[in-house]
Amino acid sequence: MTSDSTMLRLLGLAAFTSMASMRVCDPMLVALSHEFHVTTGDASAVVAAFAVAYGVLQLVYGPLGDRWGKAQVTTFAAGACALFSAATALAPGFAVLVAARAGMGATAAGIIPLAMAWIGDQVPYERRQETLARLMGATVTGMMAGQWFGGFATETLGWRAAFAVLSLMFLTASVLLWRHLRATAAAAAAQGGPAPAKPPFSLAAYLGGTAALLRMPRVRWVLAVVAIEGALAFGTLAFVPARMVSGYGLSAAAAGGAMVLYGVGGLAYSLLARRWLALLGEQGLALTGSALIATGLVLLAWSPQVGWAVLGCFTAGLGFYMLHNTLQVQATQMAPQARGTAVTLFACLLFLGQSTGVLLVAFSVDRGWLPAVFTAAALGVLVLGGLVSRRVQGRVAAAPA
Repeated sequence: MTSDSTMLRLLGLAAFTSMASMRVCDPMLVALSHEFHVTTGDASAVVAAFAVAYGVLQLVYGPLGDRWGKAQVTTFAAGACALFSAATALAPGFAVLVAARAGMGATAAGIIPLAMAWIGDQVPYERRQETLARLMGATVTGMMAGQWFGGFATETLGWRAAFAVLSLMFLTASVLLWRHLRATAAAAAAQGGPAPAKPPFSLAAYLGGTAALLRMPRVRWVLAVVAIEGALAFGTLAFVPARMVSGYGLSAAAAGGAMVLYGVGGLAYSLLARRWLALLGEQGLALTGSALIATGLVLLAWSPQVGWAVLGCFTAGLGFYMLHNTLQVQATQMAPQARGTAVTLFACLLFLGQSTGVLLVAFSVDRGWLPAVFTAAALGVLVLGGLVSRRVQGRVAAAPA
Protein backbone atom coordinates (compact mmCIF):
# COMPACT_ATOMS: atom_id res chain seq x y z
CA MET A 1 0.00 0.00 0.00
CA THR A 2 1.44 3.40 -0.96
CA SER A 3 1.86 6.26 1.48
CA ASP A 4 -0.91 8.25 -0.26
CA SER A 5 -3.30 5.29 -0.08
CA THR A 6 -2.59 4.88 3.62
CA MET A 7 -3.12 8.58 4.24
CA LEU A 8 -6.41 8.50 2.34
CA ARG A 9 -7.61 5.59 4.49
CA LEU A 10 -6.65 7.36 7.71
CA LEU A 11 -8.26 10.60 6.59
CA GLY A 12 -11.33 8.50 5.78
CA LEU A 13 -11.37 7.17 9.35
CA ALA A 14 -11.21 10.70 10.77
CA ALA A 15 -13.89 11.85 8.31
CA PHE A 16 -16.12 8.89 9.25
CA THR A 17 -15.96 9.84 12.92
CA SER A 18 -16.42 13.54 12.20
CA MET A 19 -19.62 12.94 10.24
CA ALA A 20 -20.88 10.47 12.85
CA SER A 21 -20.42 13.16 15.51
CA MET A 22 -22.22 15.69 13.33
CA ARG A 23 -25.37 13.60 12.89
CA VAL A 24 -25.43 11.61 16.15
CA CYS A 25 -27.80 14.09 17.83
CA ASP A 26 -30.51 13.96 15.15
CA PRO A 27 -32.40 10.98 16.67
CA MET A 28 -31.75 12.27 20.21
CA LEU A 29 -33.73 15.51 19.97
CA VAL A 30 -36.98 14.17 21.42
CA ALA A 31 -35.17 12.37 24.26
CA LEU A 32 -33.02 15.43 25.03
CA SER A 33 -36.13 17.62 25.14
CA HIS A 34 -37.63 15.31 27.77
CA GLU A 35 -34.48 14.98 29.88
CA PHE A 36 -33.68 18.69 29.95
CA HIS A 37 -37.31 19.91 29.95
CA VAL A 38 -37.10 21.92 26.72
CA THR A 39 -39.09 21.74 23.48
CA THR A 40 -37.87 19.71 20.52
CA GLY A 41 -37.19 22.96 18.70
CA ASP A 42 -35.08 24.22 21.60
CA ALA A 43 -33.26 20.88 21.81
CA SER A 44 -32.15 21.37 18.20
CA ALA A 45 -29.65 23.91 19.57
CA VAL A 46 -27.25 20.96 19.95
CA VAL A 47 -27.35 20.60 16.14
CA ALA A 48 -27.21 24.32 15.37
CA ALA A 49 -24.33 24.95 17.82
CA PHE A 50 -22.23 22.27 16.15
CA ALA A 51 -23.03 23.64 12.67
CA VAL A 52 -22.32 27.29 13.53
CA ALA A 53 -18.98 26.49 15.19
CA TYR A 54 -18.08 24.13 12.36
CA GLY A 55 -18.77 26.80 9.78
CA VAL A 56 -17.06 29.74 11.51
CA LEU A 57 -13.88 27.83 12.37
CA GLN A 58 -13.29 27.05 8.70
CA LEU A 59 -11.95 30.60 8.48
CA VAL A 60 -9.15 29.49 10.82
CA TYR A 61 -8.40 25.99 9.53
CA GLY A 62 -8.05 27.00 5.89
CA PRO A 63 -4.95 29.16 6.30
CA LEU A 64 -3.57 26.82 8.96
CA GLY A 65 -3.84 23.93 6.51
CA ASP A 66 -2.18 25.93 3.73
CA ARG A 67 0.71 26.87 6.02
CA TRP A 68 1.30 23.87 8.32
CA GLY A 69 0.01 21.04 6.15
CA LYS A 70 -3.53 19.82 5.72
CA ALA A 71 -2.93 16.34 7.15
CA GLN A 72 -1.04 17.76 10.13
CA VAL A 73 -3.88 20.11 11.06
CA THR A 74 -6.41 17.30 10.61
CA THR A 75 -4.43 15.19 13.09
CA PHE A 76 -4.56 17.95 15.70
CA ALA A 77 -8.26 18.53 15.10
CA ALA A 78 -9.11 14.86 15.59
CA GLY A 79 -7.27 14.83 18.92
CA ALA A 80 -9.12 17.94 20.10
CA CYS A 81 -12.42 16.34 19.02
CA ALA A 82 -11.70 13.44 21.37
CA LEU A 83 -11.53 15.87 24.31
CA PHE A 84 -14.74 17.72 23.43
CA SER A 85 -16.60 14.46 22.79
CA ALA A 86 -15.69 13.34 26.30
CA ALA A 87 -16.86 16.69 27.68
CA THR A 88 -20.19 16.27 25.87
CA ALA A 89 -20.67 12.82 27.40
CA LEU A 90 -20.15 14.32 30.87
CA ALA A 91 -22.28 17.47 30.40
CA PRO A 92 -24.30 18.09 33.61
CA GLY A 93 -26.89 20.45 32.07
CA PHE A 94 -28.33 21.61 28.78
CA ALA A 95 -26.25 24.80 28.55
CA VAL A 96 -23.02 22.84 29.05
CA LEU A 97 -24.22 20.25 26.53
CA VAL A 98 -24.74 22.94 23.89
CA ALA A 99 -21.36 24.51 24.65
CA ALA A 100 -19.60 21.13 24.42
CA ARG A 101 -21.32 20.43 21.11
CA ALA A 102 -20.09 23.79 19.87
CA GLY A 103 -16.57 22.70 20.87
CA MET A 104 -17.04 19.47 18.93
CA GLY A 105 -18.10 21.45 15.87
CA ALA A 106 -15.17 23.86 16.23
CA THR A 107 -12.63 21.03 16.27
CA ALA A 108 -14.35 18.73 13.76
CA ALA A 109 -14.19 21.66 11.33
CA GLY A 110 -10.54 20.83 10.63
CA ILE A 111 -11.15 17.30 9.31
CA ILE A 112 -13.36 16.77 6.24
CA PRO A 113 -12.69 20.06 4.39
CA LEU A 114 -8.92 19.74 4.80
CA ALA A 115 -9.10 16.10 3.71
CA MET A 116 -10.86 17.32 0.56
CA ALA A 117 -8.17 19.96 0.05
CA TRP A 118 -5.44 17.31 0.52
CA ILE A 119 -7.08 15.27 -2.25
CA GLY A 120 -7.20 18.41 -4.39
CA ASP A 121 -3.44 18.80 -3.93
CA GLN A 122 -2.56 15.15 -4.55
CA VAL A 123 -5.04 13.89 -7.18
CA PRO A 124 -5.30 15.11 -10.82
CA TYR A 125 -8.61 16.69 -11.83
CA GLU A 126 -9.62 13.81 -14.11
CA ARG A 127 -9.57 11.39 -11.14
CA ARG A 128 -10.61 13.84 -8.44
CA GLN A 129 -14.39 13.34 -8.43
CA GLU A 130 -13.94 9.58 -8.12
CA THR A 131 -11.43 10.01 -5.27
CA LEU A 132 -13.63 12.55 -3.51
CA ALA A 133 -16.47 10.05 -3.84
CA ARG A 134 -14.33 7.51 -1.97
CA LEU A 135 -13.87 10.00 0.85
CA MET A 136 -17.60 10.67 0.64
CA GLY A 137 -18.15 6.94 1.14
CA ALA A 138 -16.43 7.25 4.51
CA THR A 139 -18.43 10.34 5.47
CA VAL A 140 -21.72 8.79 4.37
CA THR A 141 -21.00 5.63 6.32
CA GLY A 142 -20.16 7.81 9.31
CA MET A 143 -23.46 9.65 8.95
CA MET A 144 -25.34 6.34 8.82
CA ALA A 145 -23.49 5.01 11.84
CA GLY A 146 -24.00 8.23 13.79
CA GLN A 147 -27.72 8.41 13.10
CA TRP A 148 -28.29 4.74 13.87
CA PHE A 149 -26.05 4.62 16.95
CA GLY A 150 -27.47 7.89 18.27
CA GLY A 151 -30.94 6.35 18.27
CA PHE A 152 -29.75 2.98 19.53
CA ALA A 153 -27.76 4.49 22.38
CA THR A 154 -30.67 6.74 23.37
CA GLU A 155 -32.98 3.71 23.67
CA THR A 156 -30.54 1.28 25.32
CA LEU A 157 -27.23 2.56 26.69
CA GLY A 158 -28.16 6.20 27.23
CA TRP A 159 -27.27 9.07 24.93
CA ARG A 160 -24.03 9.83 26.81
CA ALA A 161 -22.58 6.47 25.74
CA ALA A 162 -22.65 7.59 22.11
CA PHE A 163 -20.28 10.49 22.84
CA ALA A 164 -17.96 8.29 24.89
CA VAL A 165 -17.59 5.95 21.90
CA LEU A 166 -16.97 8.91 19.57
CA SER A 167 -14.24 10.19 21.89
CA LEU A 168 -12.37 6.87 21.65
CA MET A 169 -12.73 6.82 17.87
CA PHE A 170 -11.39 10.36 17.46
CA LEU A 171 -8.43 9.49 19.69
CA THR A 172 -7.66 6.40 17.60
CA ALA A 173 -7.77 8.37 14.33
CA SER A 174 -5.51 11.09 15.73
CA VAL A 175 -2.89 8.67 17.02
CA LEU A 176 -2.77 6.69 13.76
CA LEU A 177 -2.47 9.86 11.67
CA TRP A 178 0.30 11.19 13.93
CA ARG A 179 2.29 7.96 13.62
CA HIS A 180 1.90 7.88 9.85
CA LEU A 181 2.97 11.51 9.47
CA ARG A 182 6.04 10.92 11.63
CA ALA A 183 7.04 7.92 9.51
CA THR A 184 6.46 9.84 6.27
CA ALA A 185 8.45 12.85 7.50
CA ALA A 186 11.35 10.62 8.57
CA ALA A 187 11.42 8.91 5.17
CA ALA A 188 11.32 12.26 3.36
CA ALA A 189 14.12 13.67 5.51
CA ALA A 190 16.29 10.64 4.81
CA GLN A 191 15.85 11.09 1.06
CA GLY A 192 15.83 14.83 0.57
CA GLY A 193 17.07 16.60 3.66
CA PRO A 194 15.11 19.01 5.87
CA ALA A 195 11.85 20.53 4.68
CA PRO A 196 11.99 24.18 3.54
CA ALA A 197 11.18 26.78 6.16
CA LYS A 198 7.66 28.16 6.07
CA PRO A 199 7.06 31.91 6.06
CA PRO A 200 5.68 33.39 9.29
CA PHE A 201 1.92 33.79 9.52
CA SER A 202 0.65 37.24 8.62
CA LEU A 203 -2.91 38.24 9.49
CA ALA A 204 -2.77 41.00 6.87
CA ALA A 205 -1.66 38.53 4.20
CA TYR A 206 -4.41 36.07 5.22
CA LEU A 207 -7.13 38.71 5.13
CA GLY A 208 -5.83 40.04 1.84
CA GLY A 209 -5.74 36.56 0.34
CA THR A 210 -9.28 35.79 1.52
CA ALA A 211 -10.52 39.10 0.14
CA ALA A 212 -8.86 38.30 -3.18
CA LEU A 213 -10.67 34.95 -3.28
CA LEU A 214 -14.00 36.61 -2.56
CA ARG A 215 -13.44 39.02 -5.45
CA MET A 216 -13.40 36.08 -7.86
CA PRO A 217 -16.89 35.64 -9.41
CA ARG A 218 -16.54 31.85 -9.59
CA VAL A 219 -15.70 31.62 -5.88
CA ARG A 220 -18.63 33.84 -4.90
CA TRP A 221 -21.00 31.75 -7.00
CA VAL A 222 -19.88 28.40 -5.55
CA LEU A 223 -20.04 29.74 -1.99
CA ALA A 224 -23.53 31.19 -2.48
CA VAL A 225 -24.85 27.96 -3.97
CA VAL A 226 -23.46 25.75 -1.22
CA ALA A 227 -24.91 28.02 1.49
CA ILE A 228 -28.37 27.66 -0.06
CA GLU A 229 -27.84 23.90 -0.41
CA GLY A 230 -26.92 23.69 3.28
CA ALA A 231 -30.06 25.56 4.35
CA LEU A 232 -32.45 23.57 2.15
CA ALA A 233 -31.00 20.05 2.37
CA PHE A 234 -28.95 19.87 5.58
CA GLY A 235 -31.26 22.17 7.53
CA THR A 236 -34.23 19.87 6.95
CA LEU A 237 -32.20 16.68 7.47
CA ALA A 238 -31.82 17.33 11.20
CA PHE A 239 -35.61 17.12 11.66
CA VAL A 240 -36.34 13.98 9.66
CA PRO A 241 -36.10 11.74 12.77
CA ALA A 242 -38.45 14.10 14.63
CA ARG A 243 -40.85 13.82 11.69
CA MET A 244 -40.60 10.02 11.92
CA VAL A 245 -41.33 10.06 15.66
CA SER A 246 -44.16 12.60 15.64
CA GLY A 247 -45.70 11.75 12.27
CA TYR A 248 -45.47 7.94 12.28
CA GLY A 249 -45.04 7.03 15.95
CA LEU A 250 -41.58 5.47 15.59
CA SER A 251 -39.20 5.16 18.52
CA ALA A 252 -35.91 7.08 18.54
CA ALA A 253 -34.04 3.89 17.63
CA ALA A 254 -36.41 3.11 14.75
CA ALA A 255 -36.22 6.71 13.49
CA GLY A 256 -32.43 6.54 13.59
CA GLY A 257 -32.59 3.23 11.70
CA ALA A 258 -34.85 4.76 9.04
CA MET A 259 -32.38 7.62 8.64
CA VAL A 260 -29.66 5.10 7.87
CA LEU A 261 -31.32 4.78 4.47
CA TYR A 262 -30.42 8.43 3.76
CA GLY A 263 -26.82 7.35 4.13
CA VAL A 264 -27.41 4.17 2.12
CA GLY A 265 -28.52 6.39 -0.76
CA GLY A 266 -25.32 8.41 -0.44
CA LEU A 267 -23.22 5.25 -0.18
CA ALA A 268 -24.88 3.86 -3.32
CA TYR A 269 -23.83 7.02 -5.14
CA SER A 270 -20.25 6.93 -3.82
CA LEU A 271 -19.76 3.30 -4.88
CA LEU A 272 -21.06 3.97 -8.40
CA ALA A 273 -19.86 7.57 -8.77
CA ARG A 274 -17.66 6.87 -11.79
CA ARG A 275 -20.51 5.22 -13.67
CA TRP A 276 -22.99 7.94 -12.68
CA LEU A 277 -20.55 10.57 -13.91
CA ALA A 278 -20.02 8.78 -17.21
CA LEU A 279 -23.77 8.38 -17.71
CA LEU A 280 -24.99 11.84 -16.68
CA GLY A 281 -22.01 14.20 -16.64
CA GLU A 282 -21.70 16.87 -14.00
CA GLN A 283 -24.65 18.86 -15.30
CA GLY A 284 -26.86 15.79 -15.31
CA LEU A 285 -25.79 14.84 -11.79
CA ALA A 286 -26.86 18.26 -10.53
CA LEU A 287 -30.28 18.04 -12.19
CA THR A 288 -30.95 14.43 -11.22
CA GLY A 289 -29.71 14.96 -7.68
CA SER A 290 -31.94 17.97 -7.05
CA ALA A 291 -34.97 16.13 -8.44
CA LEU A 292 -34.34 13.16 -6.15
CA ILE A 293 -33.90 15.40 -3.09
CA ALA A 294 -37.19 17.13 -3.88
CA THR A 295 -38.97 13.81 -4.32
CA GLY A 296 -37.64 12.53 -1.00
CA LEU A 297 -38.69 15.66 0.89
CA VAL A 298 -42.21 15.53 -0.57
CA LEU A 299 -42.54 11.87 0.42
CA LEU A 300 -41.39 12.69 3.96
CA ALA A 301 -43.82 15.59 4.14
CA TRP A 302 -47.03 14.04 2.81
CA SER A 303 -46.74 10.28 2.61
CA PRO A 304 -49.61 8.61 4.55
CA GLN A 305 -47.58 5.47 5.24
CA VAL A 306 -44.22 5.12 6.92
CA GLY A 307 -42.90 2.89 4.13
CA TRP A 308 -43.09 5.73 1.61
CA ALA A 309 -41.42 8.08 4.08
CA VAL A 310 -38.59 5.60 4.53
CA LEU A 311 -38.21 5.44 0.74
CA GLY A 312 -38.05 9.23 0.83
CA CYS A 313 -35.01 9.00 3.13
CA PHE A 314 -33.17 6.84 0.61
CA THR A 315 -34.17 8.99 -2.36
CA ALA A 316 -33.15 12.24 -0.67
CA GLY A 317 -29.79 10.75 0.35
CA LEU A 318 -28.97 9.54 -3.15
CA GLY A 319 -29.93 12.91 -4.61
CA PHE A 320 -28.07 15.00 -2.05
CA TYR A 321 -24.75 13.29 -2.65
CA MET A 322 -25.15 13.54 -6.42
CA LEU A 323 -25.60 17.29 -6.11
CA HIS A 324 -23.09 17.86 -3.32
CA ASN A 325 -20.28 15.81 -4.84
CA THR A 326 -20.61 17.91 -8.00
CA LEU A 327 -20.21 21.06 -5.91
CA GLN A 328 -17.27 19.56 -3.99
CA VAL A 329 -15.30 19.15 -7.22
CA GLN A 330 -16.02 22.77 -8.13
CA ALA A 331 -14.77 23.83 -4.68
CA THR A 332 -11.43 22.05 -5.09
CA GLN A 333 -10.88 23.74 -8.45
CA MET A 334 -12.21 27.28 -7.91
CA ALA A 335 -8.90 28.63 -6.50
CA PRO A 336 -6.05 26.08 -6.82
CA GLN A 337 -3.46 28.62 -5.64
CA ALA A 338 -5.08 28.69 -2.16
CA ARG A 339 -6.96 25.40 -2.13
CA GLY A 340 -7.00 24.93 1.66
CA THR A 341 -8.53 28.34 2.27
CA ALA A 342 -10.94 27.98 -0.65
CA VAL A 343 -12.27 24.56 0.38
CA THR A 344 -12.67 25.56 4.01
CA LEU A 345 -14.58 28.66 2.92
CA PHE A 346 -16.81 26.27 1.00
CA ALA A 347 -17.39 24.22 4.15
CA CYS A 348 -17.92 27.39 6.18
CA LEU A 349 -20.76 28.53 3.95
CA LEU A 350 -22.25 25.02 3.82
CA PHE A 351 -22.58 24.81 7.58
CA LEU A 352 -23.56 28.41 8.14
CA GLY A 353 -26.31 27.67 5.64
CA GLN A 354 -27.18 24.52 7.58
CA SER A 355 -27.37 26.39 10.88
CA THR A 356 -29.64 28.99 9.30
CA GLY A 357 -31.85 26.23 7.97
CA VAL A 358 -31.96 24.48 11.35
CA LEU A 359 -32.99 27.70 13.09
CA LEU A 360 -35.76 28.33 10.56
CA VAL A 361 -37.09 24.78 10.70
CA ALA A 362 -36.84 24.76 14.52
CA PHE A 363 -39.30 27.67 14.54
CA SER A 364 -41.77 25.55 12.57
CA VAL A 365 -41.37 22.15 14.24
CA ASP A 366 -43.14 23.12 17.47
CA ARG A 367 -46.02 24.60 15.44
CA GLY A 368 -46.69 21.53 13.32
CA TRP A 369 -45.46 23.11 10.09
CA LEU A 370 -42.86 20.51 9.10
CA PRO A 371 -44.74 19.18 6.03
CA ALA A 372 -45.12 22.69 4.59
CA VAL A 373 -41.46 23.53 5.31
CA PHE A 374 -40.26 20.28 3.69
CA THR A 375 -42.37 21.09 0.61
CA ALA A 376 -40.95 24.61 0.34
CA ALA A 377 -37.43 23.19 0.65
CA ALA A 378 -38.20 20.69 -2.13
CA LEU A 379 -39.21 23.49 -4.50
CA GLY A 380 -36.09 25.48 -3.58
CA VAL A 381 -33.82 22.51 -4.26
CA LEU A 382 -35.34 22.04 -7.72
CA VAL A 383 -34.55 25.65 -8.60
CA LEU A 384 -31.05 25.31 -7.16
CA GLY A 385 -30.33 22.17 -9.18
CA GLY A 386 -31.30 23.95 -12.38
CA LEU A 387 -28.96 26.85 -11.59
CA VAL A 388 -26.06 24.54 -10.76
CA SER A 389 -26.56 22.57 -13.96
CA ARG A 390 -26.40 25.76 -16.04
CA ARG A 391 -23.29 27.14 -14.36
CA VAL A 392 -21.21 24.08 -13.42
CA GLN A 393 -17.85 23.81 -15.15
CA GLY A 394 -18.23 20.51 -16.95
CA ARG A 395 -15.64 18.20 -18.41
CA VAL A 396 -15.54 15.07 -20.52
CA ALA A 397 -16.50 12.15 -18.30
CA ALA A 398 -14.18 9.20 -17.96
CA ALA A 399 -15.40 5.92 -19.29
CA PRO A 400 -16.68 3.54 -16.64
CA ALA A 401 -14.47 0.76 -15.45
